[in-house]
Amino acid sequence: MIRKTMRNFLISRRTRLVTKSVETGQTLLEVALLTPLLLLLLVGIFEVGRFAYYSIEVSNAARAAVQYGAQSLADAKDTPKISLAATNDSPDLSGLTVNSTVLCACSESPSSYVPCPALGCTGHPVVFIQVDTNATITPFFHYPGFPTTFPVNGHAMMRVAQ
Repeated sequence: MIRKTMRNFLISRRTRLVTKSVETGQTLLEVALLTPLLLLLLVGIFEVGRFAYYSIEVSNAARAAVQYGAQSLADAKDTPKISLAATNDSPDLSGLTVNSTVLCACSESPSSYVPCPALGCTGHPVVFIQVDTNATITPFFHYPGFPTTFPVNGHAMMRVAQ
């Protein structure tokens, strides 16, 4: 009786040890297989967040430039300072291009823009400034099937104070 109980105890103990080592090996294998996938997912999330940040930077640069140009008619035509306002607002971006355009509209139809001066208006002409900003973002890692650079664009338009 004691011998039978002792033998059953030893067999159950050996079975538990073998089962535990198999479970440990299975866990190690699962971690080894999932770690590269999780790292790839983490890098992808980092890149998408980085692109979103630069997209916001380019849009904010356009907004800062148009706010500078909308202060007066003289500022609306000062292209170097408009570009400087955009560049100062986005110091993290290199290679930012800024294009500003002065447009006019008639007060009776302010949604149809024409180059200044607006001729043939029955009311008074209204002046607008439009700023487009562009930058090119390069990802940290090259992903097969994706381009090596991504263009990012910003656009802002505002009425000029007269």
